[in-house]
Amino acid sequence: METHKTKSQYPNLNKKLVLQITLPLTLFTLITLQLAKNISIKTTSNPIISNLYIHNQHNYNYEDPFITSSSSSKCDLFNGEWIPNMDAPYYTNETCWVIQEHQNCMKYGRPDTEFMKWKWKPDGCELPVFDPFKFLEIVKDKTLAFVGDSVARNHMQSLICLLSRVEHPSDISNTTDDNFKRWYFQSYNFTLVIFWSPYLVKTIDNDPNGRTGKTFWGLHLDQPNQVWINEIDNFQYVIISAGQWFFRPLIYYQNNRFMGCRYCEIDNLTEYSLTFGYRNAFRTVFRALLERQNFKGKVYLRTFVPAHFEGGEWDSGGDCLKNRPYKSNEVHLEGETLNLYAAQMEEFKEAQALARQRGLSFQVLDMTQIMLMRPDGHPSTYGRPANLTWPSDCVHWCLPGPIDAWSDFLLEMMN
Repeated sequence: METHKTKSQYPNLNKKLVLQITLPLTLFTLITLQLAKNISIKTTSNPIISNLYIHNQHNYNYEDPFITSSSSSKCDLFNGEWIPNMDAPYYTNETCWVIQEHQNCMKYGRPDTEFMKWKWKPDGCELPVFDPFKFLEIVKDKTLAFVGDSVARNHMQSLICLLSRVEHPSDISNTTDDNFKRWYFQSYNFTLVIFWSPYLVKTIDNDPNGRTGKTFWGLHLDQPNQVWINEIDNFQYVIISAGQWFFRPLIYYQNNRFMGCRYCEIDNLTEYSLTFGYRNAFRTVFRALLERQNFKGKVYLRTFVPAHFEGGEWDSGGDCLKNRPYKSNEVHLEGETLNLYAAQMEEFKEAQALARQRGLSFQVLDMTQIMLMRPDGHPSTYGRPANLTWPSDCVHWCLPGPIDAWSDFLLEMMN
C-alpha cells in the first residue's frame, strides 16, 4: 500500500501524493469487503480434496498459553477485560516515523485520547506491559517475520514504534514497497520483516467471467505463496495471520484447475461458504511449515480480527464511533466472525499436535474476542484530512492504539 520515508531521508516528500496513493487503496479494501457481503450466495458442504493435508489420526488437545500468577496458579491470558492504563501511550505519532497516513489518527484531528489508554487484564493474573529492552534481548541475533495483510503490517509498525524507544532500526529493504520491508536493529543483530501475503497461499489476479471492473482473486488452496515460504527457513519467529481479504470474490483452484468459487456467480461453478477458502488456506500453510525439514522456527498464529462497522455499510453511513472498549459480557463472537475463528482454530489445533511430534512450537495469539471488544480503536474518519470525503475505516487500527497490546502478549509468550 502506501510508501513512507523519514523526513530526514526525503525532505521534499509530496504529502499530497502520499494521500493520493493511500486513500484510494484504503477505499478499495473497504469497498471489496462490503461488496462481498452484499452478494447472495449458495453454500455447499463439499469438502476440499483430502490430500491437501496429512491428517493426524490421534487425539489431541489445544495447548493453551499460560502465565503464572503470584500464587503460582495458571490462568488463560486471553480471558479478561480491558482496564485503564494512564501510563500509555508509550510513543506518539511524532516520535514514531513508520506510522502510515491512514493510521495516524492524532495527526488528522481525532479529538479523544482515551482509546490509547487501556491495557489487557487477564482474569486471575497479570500481563506485563511490553518491555522493549527485554524483547530485544530475547530476539538478539535472531529474525522475525510477519506474514499476512495490512493488519499484519499494522502490527509490525506498532512493534517498531515500541522498540524505537531503545533503538531506531535501519531500513535494509531491497524495495520501496511497504509490503515487503526489512528492518535491522544493529545493536542487537535483530532483523524484522514483513511478507505481504493476504491470502497466504498462491494467488492470481484474474477475471474469468470477463466482467469489467470486477476482479476475482484466484486462490490455489493447495499451494503456499512462494513469496514467503521460500524464505521462511531463515526465521526463528514467524507470525501468521489473514482476515478481511477473504470477504472478496474468489476463485478456488485445486491441482491448478478450477474447483469452485466464493461470490463469483459463475454458471456451472460450485459456490463454497466463506469459511471454506479460509480454512483450507490455513491448512495448507500449516502443512507447508510442517513439511519443511530445515524450518526450526517458532510459529504464532494471530487469529482473525473483526471490523466494527455500525449504523450502516461502508457506503451508507457505516462508522465506528464508540470511544470505550466493551466489557467481556457485552459482546460475543457470532455470525461470520465466529465461523472464521472456529475454522481457523480447528486447523491450528491439528497442526499444533503435528508440530509437537516434529519438535516444533506452534502457539496462538488469540486476539479475536479481545479485539472484538475494541470498537474504539479504528481510524474512522481520522485517517485522512477533514476536507476529503472517504468511507470510514473500521478495519485498520490507530497508532498508538489497541494493537500495541499485541506485543504484550507476544513478549509474554516468548518468555
